[in-house]
Amino acid sequence: MAFDQRFLEELRQRIPLHSIISRKVKVTRSGRHWKACCPFHGEKTPSFYIYDDHFHCYGCGVHGDVISFVMQNEGRTFNEAVTELASLAGLEVPEQTPQQKQRQEQQHNLYELMASTHEYYLSEFQTNKAKIARDYLLNRGITPQTIRHFGLCWSGDGRGGLIQYLKSKEYSLEMIGEAGLLRKQADGQWGGELFFNRVIYPICDRRGRVIAFGGRIIGDGQPKYLNSPETPLFSKRRVLFGLNNLSSVYARKEIDPLYNTILVVEGYMDVIALYQAGFHGAVAPLGTALTQDQLALLWRASAQPVLSFDGDGAGRRAMLHAAEEALPILTPEQTLNFISLPDGEDPDSYIQKNDAEAFLEIIRHKQNLSNVLYDLSVEAMTDRSPEQRAALRARLISISEQIKDQNLAKEYRKVLLDQFYAQFYPRNDRFDNKTTFEKKQKKIANVSIVRPVLQKTQVEYERMCILIALLFYCPSIIPSVEEALCRLDLPEDLAMAREILLDFPLDYGDIYLYLKQIGKIELIEKITSNSNLNLLNQNNYDKVTDFQLFEKQWWHFYGWLNLQELEEQVTQAQQAWIKCPDEAHQRTLIARLNALDAVKHGEFDV
Repeated sequence: MAFDQRFLEELRQRIPLHSIISRKVKVTRSGRHWKACCPFHGEKTPSFYIYDDHFHCYGCGVHGDVISFVMQNEGRTFNEAVTELASLAGLEVPEQTPQQKQRQEQQHNLYELMASTHEYYLSEFQTNKAKIARDYLLNRGITPQTIRHFGLCWSGDGRGGLIQYLKSKEYSLEMIGEAGLLRKQADGQWGGELFFNRVIYPICDRRGRVIAFGGRIIGDGQPKYLNSPETPLFSKRRVLFGLNNLSSVYARKEIDPLYNTILVVEGYMDVIALYQAGFHGAVAPLGTALTQDQLALLWRASAQPVLSFDGDGAGRRAMLHAAEEALPILTPEQTLNFISLPDGEDPDSYIQKNDAEAFLEIIRHKQNLSNVLYDLSVEAMTDRSPEQRAALRARLISISEQIKDQNLAKEYRKVLLDQFYAQFYPRNDRFDNKTTFEKKQKKIANVSIVRPVLQKTQVEYERMCILIALLFYCPSIIPSVEEALCRLDLPEDLAMAREILLDFPLDYGDIYLYLKQIGKIELIEKITSNSNLNLLNQNNYDKVTDFQLFEKQWWHFYGWLNLQELEEQVTQAQQAWIKCPDEAHQRTLIARLNALDAVKHGEFDV
C-alpha cells in the first residue's frame, strides 16, 4: 500500500524519534541530540545517535527514520509501522483509493516539474536581461558562491518562456498551474506566468527538493515579495525557508558553537546574509507569522531555538505572537529564546554594517521566553494605575494557564508573578541569609549580662515557620495560598523550604518520603521545631478531611505577618467567587474571611 508523501512527512514530524527509540533502550541527551547503546547490536559504550529526523549507529552502521526503526526493531511491515505510528500521533491513515494513488503519482511528477522550473530560472539568470538581478544581489553583498548555494535565479520577463519550456518536457498547462506557477483568472482558467521580472528564491523541503518559489520584484510593481500559492507540495505554515540547510549544521564544529545556533529571522535575505556570515542554522517563515507546525520543525532541530525580530514595533508584535503561539506546546525539554536588534535594523543590515562577532554578542545576550513575555506584557500597559496593574497581573496568570504541562505552568506562574511583585510591590529585604533575630542574638551573646527580651523579629520568624510547617503538614492547600506565599519576604532557610513546597508534585502522596528522597528532611524538621505547632493541636486533625481548617489557620498567621495583603487576598477571593460561585471559590473566600476577622479581633489560637 502506497501512502501520500505529505502524510508520511507529517507523521515523521509529529513523532519525536527519540521517544520511540526510548521504548527499547535508555536514551540520554548529547548536546541538541540524543544517544544510546545501539538496540541492533550489543555494546557498552553508546555509539547510536538520534537526530531530529534520523538515527545512525557509528558502530554497526544502521541508519533510518522513525518508520524504518519500527520496521527493523519490531519486525513490522512498512504499512504496519505507519499504522502504529499514525495511531500514536493521533493521525488518521488516509484511505488508499485509485484516486489517492493517482494523486501520489501527480505529486511525484510535480517534484520533477519544479526541478525543471528551477533549471529554467537558472538558465534565465545567465542571460543579459538578468544583469539587473545579478547586480541587485551583488550590491546586497551576496557572493557568487552564496548565490549558487541557495540556487538564486531570475524568472525572466514572464512572456511565456517558462510555459513553452515545460510544455516541451510534456507537462500540461493544468499541471503547471497546479504547481503554483500560473495566475488564476476570474473564469477559473489558467493565465500567464505568476513570476516575472523577479529575483527568484527557491523554497525547499527538508530533503532539499524545490517545492515552491519566492520572488522579489526588480523595479516598480507590487507586491514587493511574492510566494507560490498553496499547492499539493507546498504549505506555508509547515515549511521554513532555509530548512534544508540545517542538516549541514549538525556536522559542523566551529570555534564558537554559537555559530550553530538555530535562528529564526523574518526574511529571505536575512537567512542568506547570516548563512554567508557563518550562521548556517538560520531559517525564516514564508510571509506568515510563526505557526505551531513550524515551531515543531524547529524543536526537532534544537531544544532552544533563538527567534530574532526587527527592532521596530512590528518586530515586537511578531515576537509576542510567536511567544504566545508556543505556550500551549511548551514542555520542560523545549522552549524558545529571543534576541532583539537595534531599531531600524534586521539581521541582513546589521551584518552588513558590523560583522559576525557583533551578531554573536547579540546571541550571547539572548532572553528566555518567560522574561520576554513579562517585558512585552508590561510594555502593553498604558499607565501604572491600579486598574492597569490588576489587568497585567490577570494577563500574567492567563499566560501561565495556556501551558498544558502542569508542572511547567506552575513554574511560569511563579516566575511571572515574582517579577510582577518585585517591580510593583518591592520587598523590604529585612532578611539577608540569616534572620535579624539571629544576628541580634549573636551581638547579645558578647555581653556579660543578658536580659531575656522577646524580639519582634523572633515572633515574626516563628510565625513564618508556622506558615511553612502548616504547608508541609497539609500540602493540599498549597495551590490556594501559592501566590501569597510567593509574596512573603523570607529568610534563607524558609525561602529554600518555600521552593521545595512549590516544586512538590501534589499527586506524589507522602511529602515526608519526598523530602527524604531529595535530602531535605533535616531542614524541614528544623523549621517545624521552631514553629511551636503544639499550639495548633495538630494530632487532633485529619489532614485529608480537615484541610479547610488548615487553610483558615494558614491565612490567620499570614494576616499577623501581612494584614494588608490578607485584605487584598479577601478582595480577590470575593471577585473570583462572584465570577465563578462554585464550592472551591466559596471555601477559599470563607477561609480568608474567617482569618481576617480573627486577626482584626486579636485572636491567636485559631
